[in-house]
Amino acid sequence: MFADILSVIAGLVLLFVGGEGLVRGSVAVAERFGLSKLLIGLTIVAFGTSAPELLVAVQAALDDAPEIALGNVVGSNIANVFLILGLAVLIAPIASWRRTAVRDAMVAVLASLALFGLVQGDVIGRVEGGVLFAALLIYLGASYWLERREPDSVHGSEVEEFEDIKFNRPWMPFALVVGGIAALVFGADLLVDGSVSIARELGVSDAVIGLSLVAIGTSLPELATAVVAAYRRHADVVLGNVIGSNIFNVLAILGITTLIQPISVSARFGESDTLVVLGSSVFLVVLLFAAKRIGRPAGLVMLAAYSVYMITLFVG
Repeated sequence: MFADILSVIAGLVLLFVGGEGLVRGSVAVAERFGLSKLLIGLTIVAFGTSAPELLVAVQAALDDAPEIALGNVVGSNIANVFLILGLAVLIAPIASWRRTAVRDAMVAVLASLALFGLVQGDVIGRVEGGVLFAALLIYLGASYWLERREPDSVHGSEVEEFEDIKFNRPWMPFALVVGGIAALVFGADLLVDGSVSIARELGVSDAVIGLSLVAIGTSLPELATAVVAAYRRHADVVLGNVIGSNIFNVLAILGITTLIQPISVSARFGESDTLVVLGSSVFLVVLLFAAKRIGRPAGLVMLAAYSVYMITLFVG
């Protein structure tokens, strides 16, 4: 058990370090080649902060642990809204946001509805994965077309959160990208192996481990970005980080994973967990529509909701 715990801790550290290194190195490389901040934010930052979820989901699917793969996606989306956004608004309430946040939040609701529909079956196969990935490409293309007319796009602002490292050597960003990918690969392997072993020894299902420990661990890059952005009072970056991650987790992570390896679905995901995902997405849309400010009371409600969900996972 002790060795498994060390494996999980080492995996989480490598995932966090690897995700940060991959994003920061990739942003520097992209800027060197003259890509716009909008395009970098829509692609490199979005994919990079979701890289831990992708590597863990693929590794779990290949290791015949489908509940961890699916639980990772579902649990990360729940954590993004109730845990990460809740903590961010406790640090700094969000007083205003761009209309693009509302639009993207509605896309996240549609993605959550698609996820809920997919888990009603027994298997999410390659056809479904291809449809999800195609929907991602359409979303990215539409977002780029709509937002390139806005000089201060939130995706461009997201890039600034990863520009605080100055590189003295031209090869350093490339080394950071390679090192980040290596850390993600090894970290995903350690986290999945350790988590499966702990679940077996404690008699906890793979789904519960995926929805809790693995989901929180792979969401560390989003958590770090949200906390830094909250301290800097970058409200749009906080919202863009959370909402964008939820969209990518379903369309990109689940889509790519099932293209590589179809995932079998246990009944619990259709009966409860994806309903929580859908509920959290609708809750956020209602907040953005009805409220003029997301303050600390709302943050406390989100954290309380996440605590209740975690308790029901393990008590159940």
